[in-house]
Amino acid sequence: MFSPEGPTLRELAVQALSSVEHGYDLLAPKFDHTPFRTPAPVLDAVVSALRRTGPYGDGLDLCCGTGAGVDALATLCESSVTGVDFSAGMLDIACGRARPPQPRVSWVRADARALPFTDAFDLVVSFGAFGHFLPEELPGLFAQVHGALRPGGRFAFPVLAPPRPSSPAFWMLLGFDAVMRVRNAVWRPPFVMYYRAFRLGEVRRELERAGFRVDLHALPEFGTRGDGSPRVRMVEARRTDRGGSGQSTAGRVNV
Repeated sequence: MFSPEGPTLRELAVQALSSVEHGYDLLAPKFDHTPFRTPAPVLDAVVSALRRTGPYGDGLDLCCGTGAGVDALATLCESSVTGVDFSAGMLDIACGRARPPQPRVSWVRADARALPFTDAFDLVVSFGAFGHFLPEELPGLFAQVHGALRPGGRFAFPVLAPPRPSSPAFWMLLGFDAVMRVRNAVWRPPFVMYYRAFRLGEVRRELERAGFRVDLHALPEFGTRGDGSPRVRMVEARRTDRGGSGQSTAGRVNV
């Protein structure tokens, strides 16, 4: 699973026994050599799908990690791109990468559940971060994204079709989630990383409650399953003014 440049088993064990924030600080120097980094084909497919409604002005990569999504977003946004993450170590790696001068790229250390922005972006994307949020945290998370977008702005992210019970991947993910729940029951601080907790039907309902109009787009680059359903979809949620988050924006700032 890991290249020779990736973390050792001991390093992964130390990370897993840390908090999410500190664990990613430790992993940051080797993160791009792990399977946890979003693969380039996924980034490319999302960019291709979003070109239909672009270009955009200002973009935000939510939970940006070492910045691979920011690089993808920069091909869609003409004015600026911002990467947000709560791991200082991941942001240090992201800041050290050479990038073209345009669009302007900036980095903000912040928790996605308390974003310091109001009506600041035309597009928000996120790649592979939702396993770090418990289901009960999604309404607040989506409310934060809604408030960070300008009216009519879009929130987009890829979602893989869940593996079927007959698939080895199903049992592998089930086992991983079980191990993480046992770990969090007996060890502090908790490390939230549950791959099976982010379910498309529930996610769509919570997005709509937060004030988004939700569309699903198949990403044809990844083909279909045996029943003809897409292997990978892109969720495209557009901010509307009906409903809304109902949460205060006090303390947020524009970028």
